[in-house]
Amino acid sequence: MLNLKGIRILTVTAAGLAFALTASAQSSTTPASTGTPAATSTTTSTQTGPAQASPGTRRNLQQQRIAQGVQSGQLTAGETQHLENHEAAISRETQNMRAQDDGHLTAADKAKLNRQYNKTSQQIYDDKHNANTAHYGNNEVGQRRENQQDRIAQGVSSGSLTAREAGKLEGQEKAINHQVAADRAANGGKLTPAEKQQVNKEQNKESKNIYDKKHNAAKRKP
Repeated sequence: MLNLKGIRILTVTAAGLAFALTASAQSSTTPASTGTPAATSTTTSTQTGPAQASPGTRRNLQQQRIAQGVQSGQLTAGETQHLENHEAAISRETQNMRAQDDGHLTAADKAKLNRQYNKTSQQIYDDKHNANTAHYGNNEVGQRRENQQDRIAQGVSSGSLTAREAGKLEGQEKAINHQVAADRAANGGKLTPAEKQQVNKEQNKESKNIYDKKHNAAKRKP
């Protein structure tokens, strides 16, 4: 009997130990009840999108896009003049806003400027993707126009030309282009020697204007 009792005691003890181990294992994998749902591996992001770019950053980015359009020929001189006039107007408004608030921009100021930059940004896209492109012929007149547009584009990209300066230069380029087109139309698509000489003088004057504006004290602020 003693031996049987001993066996029964051992059996009961082993069963109790197995139950205890099983309960312990379950408790380690099951969240404790605290009255709140257990945390899951999926979390809800509270991060917002990137902060709205500052007016200066947006201005510089849009000037880079304009410069690329001039360089590639996607923007004509007239389109570039129009865009740069808009950019110059926004820059003047920004300066006026800062002057009225000790050099700072209010939240309302920034929101207004952002709307204006959005509008100009769309116009840049539209002008770069429309049917108008700047074509330069394989001749002396065409090569000079292309060279001067490249110099303007470099000045816009580097900041050595302000939007106002670039707009004026592109206005002059547009006037020369119109004159060349009118002269060609009047002469069966060609330019007479006298017309070429006149255009060359105007391009020389434009070339000096580009140089002067790129090397004066006026710079686009970073």
